[in-house]
Amino acid sequence: MRLVEAADAYARHVRDVRRLSAATVRAYRADLADFAASSSDLELADVDLEHLREWLWQATKRGDARSTIARRTAAVRGFFAWASESGLVDADPSLRLVAPKRGRTLPNVATADAVGGLLDELARTAAAGDPVALRDHALLEVLYGAGIRVSELCGLDLDDIDSERRTARVTGKGSKERVVPFGGPAAAALDAYLVRGRPALLARRDDVAGERAIFLGARGARLGPRAAYDVVSRVLGPVVGSTVGPHALRHSAATHLLDGGADLRTVQELLGHASLGTTQIYTHVSSERLAATYRLAHPRA
Repeated sequence: MRLVEAADAYARHVRDVRRLSAATVRAYRADLADFAASSSDLELADVDLEHLREWLWQATKRGDARSTIARRTAAVRGFFAWASESGLVDADPSLRLVAPKRGRTLPNVATADAVGGLLDELARTAAAGDPVALRDHALLEVLYGAGIRVSELCGLDLDDIDSERRTARVTGKGSKERVVPFGGPAAAALDAYLVRGRPALLARRDDVAGERAIFLGARGARLGPRAAYDVVSRVLGPVVGSTVGPHALRHSAATHLLDGGADLRTVQELLGHASLGTTQIYTHVSSERLAATYRLAHPRA
């Protein structure tokens, strides 16, 4: 079997059988397509460990991040494990392929005062009644108030919100659902948007039947993650001092929860992390802030 044909079959397998997220499937498909392009003259059965090592070495020489190379390693390992189980290859050439350790960098985090000032400014702008301003205010309040991912926010439908309990039902990675709370400011901003902003945006569409999305674009269709990223980057970038997206609000929410005394397990459940180790990075952020405060305030620091 040709390598590219096998790669396509594996992409369908992880999508339909393993039911990985759409983003993971796209990343794996791109990685395997790149490997197939680098080894276009090879049949699947001809691939050996040295071919895989050379492919990763070329990525290293290009300057690809360690996290990218680690993901590529995972992609080909999964691919050849599947090919071996399916009887497409006699032996798995990736068994001895070693992935680089992922570098752990601290996320961009805005201070609580900075986020509060930003949201207050958005509230003043939204008070004029512009539907896009109302949406942007609600969007940032919900992202920060609930600590959800941008894909989870864009996937919210009207019946996912429980206004009385101030909770939202979101679908995270691996199609796992969880219920997350949000506070009074987010509830107020969301209510103002749903009453005055969303109907105005929806009216810009010719066909509005069946549209259940909460957050809409300027033309009345469901807001996509790319558009939401642009909104957050435009308003949050100057506060953080770098190019950031919606994840910076999620990072900030998690860090501020820990700073306020929330336990790690609670933050893990709120964020929808499968592993506690993923959540633990925020303890390092809090420790950095604690150390900085100590150096500034303690007379013998």
